[in-house]
Amino acid sequence: MTLLGCARVSTADQDTAMQIRELKAAECERIYRDHGISGTKTSRPELDKMLDGLSQGDEVVVWKLDRLGRNTSHLLELLDDFKARGIKFRSLRDGIAAYPGSDLGGAMAQPMVTIIFAFAPPQDSAHALMVID
Repeated sequence: MTLLGCARVSTADQDTAMQIRELKAAECERIYRDHGISGTKTSRPELDKMLDGLSQGDEVVVWKLDRLGRNTSHLLELLDDFKARGIKFRSLRDGIAAYPGSDLGGAMAQPMVTIIFAFAPPQDSAHALMVID
């Protein structure tokens, strides 16, 4: 099992440093960084590399859900793909963890992820961890 971090910023003048610090603190062994690339793009160079290299039992860690994508349907598609491939997923600031064999994508889980994604809390507030299983 490998912990893989995924960081992204949309513009060239933004910095991934805060995301990287938290992903390292979460013990990510490798961090993929897309710099200056909109999260609305479903194909991004580093995201694509990460997705291509995932193996069953790996865990994808993001700072916030919107770092993985800015389109709810694409985000849910990625999470469904992780589930099907036996990939764990964790969003540090949103307090979400999804594990293989969980109900992610089920009747209650999809609306919860959609609501959390749509109303992401401010980055400086404390969050409880919500495990979807």
